[in-house]
Amino acid sequence: MAFSATQIRRGMVLVFEGDPCRVLEFRHHTPGNLRAMVQAKLKNLRTGSSFEHRFRAADTIERASMETHELEFMYKGGETYHFMNTENYDQLEMDDEMLGDNAQWMQPGMKIIAEYYDGRPIGIDLPQYLTLEIVDTAPVMRSATKTASTKPAKLENGVSVNVPEFIATGERIRVNPTTGEYMDRAKD
Repeated sequence: MAFSATQIRRGMVLVFEGDPCRVLEFRHHTPGNLRAMVQAKLKNLRTGSSFEHRFRAADTIERASMETHELEFMYKGGETYHFMNTENYDQLEMDDEMLGDNAQWMQPGMKIIAEYYDGRPIGIDLPQYLTLEIVDTAPVMRSATKTASTKPAKLENGVSVNVPEFIATGERIRVNPTTGEYMDRAKD
């Protein structure tokens, strides 16, 4: 489906030079004596590289036809992560490079949303939060309050995050996997 360059919005996925590209930023610009243009920062979803491109207002752009499927993470074998499509039970593999920073958060049984382009997964979305147990952190301080400073804590998956001083080893917390930040104590 083709549309005008002036309709570009943040988060859209376009086909640019044959590759799917996500719009990270855009700015509609109309210089006084020149024609209108759209300056866009794009991220190539196939290669992962970011670049800027200036579209003329009259340019037509094609929106990428993306599919989404729910996948369940099964296990990690060497450098490969194995997933199962929960809709048709197909199994597929992804490597560290494809998962990027999301690889450290993978846990067996975890459900993710994968974006597909031309039948191949090109990106994943993690859940809003993960509930994990703290396996190692400094002891709780008596003077610890809600507004006190933070301390590092190692989670059961090996990732380290900063938590408030009142959190102890063995507690379960909720973490935002996108930012890697502590959210709150888990309410089990």
